[in-house]
Formats: sequence, structure tokens, C-alpha cells
Amino acid sequence: MEIVAFLVPFVLLGIAVVFIAFQGGPGAAREAYLTKGGRLFKIAIPILYIGLGVLVPALILTNKGEAAGGTGALQSEELTTQTERGKNLFRQQCASCHSLAAVNARGVTGPNLDRIGEVTPRRILAAIRVGGTGQDRMPAGLLEGDEAREVAEYVSQVAGRD
Repeated sequence: MEIVAFLVPFVLLGIAVVFIAFQGGPGAAREAYLTKGGRLFKIAIPILYIGLGVLVPALILTNKGEAAGGTGALQSEELTTQTERGKNLFRQQCASCHSLAAVNARGVTGPNLDRIGEVTPRRILAAIRVGGTGQDRMPAGLLEGDEAREVAEYVSQVAGRD
């Protein structure tokens, strides 16, 4: 929807430029619009302006709601106390390295948790326990016990649901 809303003004602008060019310039296009186009143009142009200027932004804003954790598709789902703590722990311990749209985290060294495939609490707990691989390796046991479980539960609820 956002891509269409972004492209529509450019397409209409292109049509307007072609119309002006084929009429012989702005003056001739204005004359054609006011005399030859008649009632159709006088009704259609204001409707287009209202539609593009009010309706399209309104549709975008209504489809972009706050979700459980930040942004995305979990708008109606409330966080439990456990997952709320997991969200806060993720922000403190993980957001500097990992990307996760739900908390607007844009980490650069760790994997993007919205795009790593199936995210389950078990998989997240294993990654926290074992640590990461690669040059900027995540330390093993960064979180332990309840904290690790809370982060795993939170990430599994929101990852990939932007």
C-alpha cells in the first residue's frame, strides 16, 4: 500500500506533463482543460486532489499502528509482564547489535532477527546460551535464567511481524 501511495503522485505528474506537452504548453493545456474538457475535468481534478491529498495519507496512517513492542502487526496483542521485561532487557542488552523492527533496533553486527527465519523461544535461548559465531561474536551466556527466557519469549512473539 505504501509503495502504491508513493508511486501514484509520480504517475499522475507524468500524465499531467504529457497532457501539457501534447496541448502545446501550459497556456494551451489550460485552455483545453477549461473549454474542451468541460464538466468532466472540473469534477475529476478536485476529486483527484482530495483523494491523493487526504485519502491516501489517511489510509497509510490507519494501517501503520503501534504494535506490542513498537511497530507492526501485533497491534491488538498486549504484552505480559514477562514479555514487557523481555522487551526492556532486549533494548538494554541486544538492540545495539541486533535489528528488530518491534523496538526500532538497528544493530549492525548481529543478525537481523526479523529475517532469520523461524524464531522460537528455544532457538533464541540456545543462541543466548551458546553465543554467536563470526568476527564480532556474541558472548555466550550474555543473559541467564529468567532474563534469558523473558528475552526469548519477547523476541519470538515480535520477530518478523513488522
